[in-house]
Amino acid sequence: MAKKQKGLLALAVILAALLLAFGLYFGNYYHADKTAQQAMKSSRTVKVKQTAEGYLFDGPAKKNAIIFYPGAKVETTAYAPLLKQIASQEADVFLVAMPLHMAFFGLNKADKIRASYHYQNWYMSGHSLGAAMAAMYSADHLKDYRGLIMLAGYPTKDLHAANFSVLSIYRSKDGNAKMLQKNTQYLPNDYTKQVIKGGNHAQFGNYGLQKGDGQRQPSPERPSSRQPPRRFGNIYLLMTSNELNSKKETRE
Repeated sequence: MAKKQKGLLALAVILAALLLAFGLYFGNYYHADKTAQQAMKSSRTVKVKQTAEGYLFDGPAKKNAIIFYPGAKVETTAYAPLLKQIASQEADVFLVAMPLHMAFFGLNKADKIRASYHYQNWYMSGHSLGAAMAAMYSADHLKDYRGLIMLAGYPTKDLHAANFSVLSIYRSKDGNAKMLQKNTQYLPNDYTKQVIKGGNHAQFGNYGLQKGDGQRQPSPERPSSRQPPRRFGNIYLLMTSNELNSKKETRE
């Protein structure tokens, strides 16, 4: 009996330790800065609405919509400045809130969004792990979307389809630049890569410095000097704009 009690006590201690480690790991994430918090307020052009799956940046666009998966362990709202700017001109944007700030726990959340809203053209997008998970999801829904926009991410499954486009954007000082060139065999014929000179992995969001990342640098390149891919148009120019993430706070 005593041995059984000791065994149960040991098991309880192990479970408690695992729960503590789980909580510490997922409870420690990158927080949105003040610029991102401000961008979560509605403007004359873009209404910011909370939805069952996260947030909707509802702008003047009627036909185009983007579903965006955030990066790992990054507060959802950190991407508000970028997505709000896109919504002000080219496409409504659904920013998905992921369980524990990890996109692989909410891989199929896009299904519920598409079932609840009606647009002519749907695009998937994401940053870092969110981009990889958006790519994985897209691979199983190629007929439902016109394209995928990966910000500092790489494909994880085959994306070849006759009417599907992929746009990959990352910055030259990204701490994971080599990894972002993985799995090129999965990319379709209609594929565009843009490497922005200067800047790092975290600059697509507003959450400060990221561990292991390269040094943040401003880019001399201007978006107007680049020819946008046929299917993405000005969405591409907005996502590669220097001015989008110019105001940032550095976290210790």
